[in-house]
Amino acid sequence: MTAIKTVGVIGAGTMGLGIAQVAAMAGYPTILFDTNPSTVEVAFNTIEKNLDKGIEKGKVDLELKQKTLRNLTAANELAQVKADLIIEAIVEKLEVKQQVFAQLEEANNEHTILATNTSSIPITQIAATLKRPENVIGLHFFNPAHIMKLVEIISGASTGDRAIERITEFTKKIGKTPVMAADSPGFIVNRVARQYYVEGLKTLEEKVASVEGIDRLLEASGFKMGPFKLMDLIGVDTNFSVTTSMFNAFHQDAKFRPSRIQQQKVDAGHWGRKTGKGFYEY
Repeated sequence: MTAIKTVGVIGAGTMGLGIAQVAAMAGYPTILFDTNPSTVEVAFNTIEKNLDKGIEKGKVDLELKQKTLRNLTAANELAQVKADLIIEAIVEKLEVKQQVFAQLEEANNEHTILATNTSSIPITQIAATLKRPENVIGLHFFNPAHIMKLVEIISGASTGDRAIERITEFTKKIGKTPVMAADSPGFIVNRVARQYYVEGLKTLEEKVASVEGIDRLLEASGFKMGPFKLMDLIGVDTNFSVTTSMFNAFHQDAKFRPSRIQQQKVDAGHWGRKTGKGFYEY
């Protein structure tokens, strides 16, 4: 089994930069690409700030910070991303993911593993149009990726044993806890957690309580964050996209129905912390 020595990350948003940081901290030379170069620049600045916070808390030393930053490089074009493992963390749209993976497959060799950070799209569907579907696997991190320990590993219908073994080893080396999941919509965490958001939104739609009241009550019940604070952190647009994807994947099962309130937030550009306004203002 060939060990993973280099990593590429596609998408420099909140999840992508967190994944790149984790890989670089573990000693892997990591290439970060985004279609918007300024997004990569912002990502590098955010990673440095994350490392500085780690130093303040005594969890990172100056030497590790410097090594991490040296391990990070930016790519100007998608074809420049060549690595043993490439992880995409882009928009939750099947066609876009397939197009990106097709280009990466052409630019890389037959040993490169293509991992998707999708939280809801079946791995089998993403791999279906590729020449080497055995190299495609799900590697689902949780926000914030540089802190959360859990990672879901999802095997599609064509995913090879070799890819699973290499990804499992990589996940442990970057200090994460891998959990195997079947290729079912939402996998484990998002399938279970979807009701946390959906029921919170239904409660708001029915005017049972306010955003602040629902969050406060659930936090008082033991949850670290209420559903609306959590949606703002994840991204209201991302959360809505995942809910819509799962609603369709489960053949419009009513329990996954997307909320009109959330749709309105997305349409207005109120996407949460990243835009300064969501269910709360920041």
